[in-house]
Formats: sequence, C-alpha cells, structure tokens
Amino acid sequence: MAELEYNKFTFEQAMAELEKIVTDVEQGKISLEDSIEKYEKGMKLIQHCRVILEQAEKRIETISNQNQATRESSEEGPDDS
Repeated sequence: MAELEYNKFTFEQAMAELEKIVTDVEQGKISLEDSIEKYEKGMKLIQHCRVILEQAEKRIETISNQNQATRESSEEGPDDS
C-alpha cells in the first residue's frame, strides 16, 4: 500500500487497519521482516490519525469560539446609550 493511500483513509479506516496490524504481529505467525514492515505501516497510520485528530480539534475550537462570540454579542444587546 502506497503512503499516499494512507492519506485517503478516514480515521475509522486507519484505526481498523491498525487493529489488523496489531493482531497480525501479536499472533507471531509472520516473519521478522514482515513484522518490521507492518510496524512501519502502523507508524504511518498513527501519524495520519494524529493529523486527523489535530484537524478535528482545530475545527472544534473554531466552532466553540464562534459560539462564544455569538453568545457574548447576544448578551450585550443593543447599545442604549
């Protein structure tokens, strides 16, 4: 699987692939070389998941900030000076 293909995975797909890799390695039925390759794939998937989570966190912060700004502006109301 090419590295670029990992970037197309959703978070859930990447996690499922990681679980499969862990299962394969834990079973001990693969060679050392295959274990190393799977470890490398797993690390790329973990990095991809981290990027997705960071993007989600930024979106949530943006939404929260917009909601806070909207709430504050509605609490101030019109200026009656």
